Parts: sequence; structure tokens; C-alpha cells
Amino acid sequence: MTETVVLPTHRVPRRGNTFVVPLLVVPFVLYNIAVFLFFGGNPVNWGAGLFSIPMPSGMPWAITAGDLLLVVGIVALFFEVLKSTQTARNSIIEHMFSMLLFVVFLIEFLLVGAASSSVFFLLMVMSLIDVVAGFTVSITSASRDVSMN
Repeated sequence: MTETVVLPTHRVPRRGNTFVVPLLVVPFVLYNIAVFLFFGGNPVNWGAGLFSIPMPSGMPWAITAGDLLLVVGIVALFFEVLKSTQTARNSIIEHMFSMLLFVVFLIEFLLVGAASSSVFFLLMVMSLIDVVAGFTVSITSASRDVSMN
């Protein structure tokens, strides 16, 4: 008598084990592309208006390039904080990459003249908040997993 064993041909990935690069790298890259390619290395041009929206008060609301990039950064920070609540095995690696991104932000802010703008500084602060929030959430969830008797 023989038995037939059927093995699945594909593995179902476990939920929460997918690695995602820090999302704040998107505004970092967009800032560098814009300031070096379009603004010629001059960070003052972030205040240039892109468009304006007429408001019910009668005054226009002017949107600058810096405002738009900061909105992208805030949205990325929101999703980074959501990602930090996961307790997957690779979350420590994601925290390390977030810390590395903050260090790159800090070095560029201190050493590169094109990064000496309030837009870049606020993006760097968002990166710092991402690092602190990620480690805080990890430490808090780890302390709940450990029980002392």
C-alpha cells in the first residue's frame, strides 16, 4: 500500500514579515532632486508659489513647493508610526534603517548648503520623531510581553 503526499507548490507569506524601507526616504529624495536639479542648489526657492486656491473668505491660499513637500513628509510620518506598531521580527532592522536615515538627514543638514532650509529641517525633525516613536513603541510592547514573577 502506498500513500500519496501532496506538497503545496507555493508558500503563503506570513503577515507582518514584509520589509519596507523607511517611507521618509521619499521626501528626502524628492527634496534632493528638486533642490539640486530644479533649484540649482539654492534652498531659498522652496518659498516659490506653485499654485493658489481661492478661499470663501475671498483671499487666495498660496501653496509653495516647501508646503507640498512637508505634506508628503507628514503623510509618510503617519504611515511610519503605523508601521512601528507592528511587532514583527524585522522591525528592529526597520528601526535601524530609520535611525540611519535620520543620521543622513543630520549630516546633510549640517554639511550641505542646499539643505540649510526650514523645509529640510522640518523633514529631519519628522525623521527624528519616527526614530523615537519606533523605539518607544517597541520598548513599550516588549515590556508588556515580559512578565516578572
